[in-house]
Amino acid sequence: MNITVDDIRRVIIASAGAPESQAAEADFADTSFDELGYESLALMETASAIEREFGVSVPDELLFEARTPRDLAELVRSAKEAAAA
Repeated sequence: MNITVDDIRRVIIASAGAPESQAAEADFADTSFDELGYESLALMETASAIEREFGVSVPDELLFEARTPRDLAELVRSAKEAAAA
């Protein structure tokens, strides 16, 4: 399964609520979590939801390296591929 930015957006909103910023759909993927209003607790809740939904554990040190939803989607894809190998 290819995890997309749309999947990440859905999980983030379900676990942490709608973004504070009114970033356009096209801009959401590349808008920083800070600009979107997501703090560390929101990202930790998102990581838990990702693990439940996709079976991928995202360590905190990697989670906080992701600056945007696109970064997080790429991180989750890489972790899923590594787990499958």
